[in-house]
Amino acid sequence: MSEEQNKPADATVEPTEATADTANQTDAGSPEDRVAKLEAEVASLKDQLLRAMAETENTRRRAQRDREDASKFAVSSFAKELVSVADNLRRALDAVPAEGREQDDVLKGLAVGVEATERQLFAAFDRAGIKKLDPAGEPFDPNFHQVMFEIENTGKAAGTVVQVLQPGYTIHGRLLREAMVGVAKGGDAGGQHVDTKA
Repeated sequence: MSEEQNKPADATVEPTEATADTANQTDAGSPEDRVAKLEAEVASLKDQLLRAMAETENTRRRAQRDREDASKFAVSSFAKELVSVADNLRRALDAVPAEGREQDDVLKGLAVGVEATERQLFAAFDRAGIKKLDPAGEPFDPNFHQVMFEIENTGKAAGTVVQVLQPGYTIHGRLLREAMVGVAKGGDAGGQHVDTKA
C-alpha cells in the first residue's frame, strides 16, 4: 500500500501560514476600517428604521382620519334625502292659512302635529351635525349658495341675498346642499357685481 492509502480518513490537514495570511487579507483590512464600515452600516440601518417608523405613524394617522371622516360623512346621502323631507314639512306648514288654523280644529291639530315632526327632525339633524343655511340678508357666497335670479331695485348692495327659494344644509361644516337664492342686482346702494354664471 501507498502512504496516502495508509492515512486515516478523519485526519485533518493543518493550515499552512500561506492559507492563514490569505484569510486575514480577505477581512476588511485594519480594525479602524472595519469599525468605520460597521458605523456607516449602523447609521444607514438607523436611518431606515426611523423612516419606516415615520411612515407607519403617518399611515396610522391617515387611517384614523379616514375612519373619523367615514363616521362623520357616511350618512351624507341619507341626510340629503332627509333634507327633502324637511323641505316638504315646511311647505305643508306654509300651505296652512293662519285663519284656517283658528277656525278649524282638525286643521289646527294637523298643523301642530307637522310642527312637532319638523322640530323632532331638526333635533335629529343637530345630533348628526347637520345645520340649516338660511342666508337671507347675507352676502352671496358661491361656496354655499346657488344664484337662481337677480332682482333689481331692492335698495340693497349688489350680491346681497334678498330671497331664499330653498335653504341649504351643511354636515359637520361640509356642504350637503347649497341654498338656492335670489340676489340683489347692482343699483343705487352700490357694491360689487356678482357673477351668476359661475
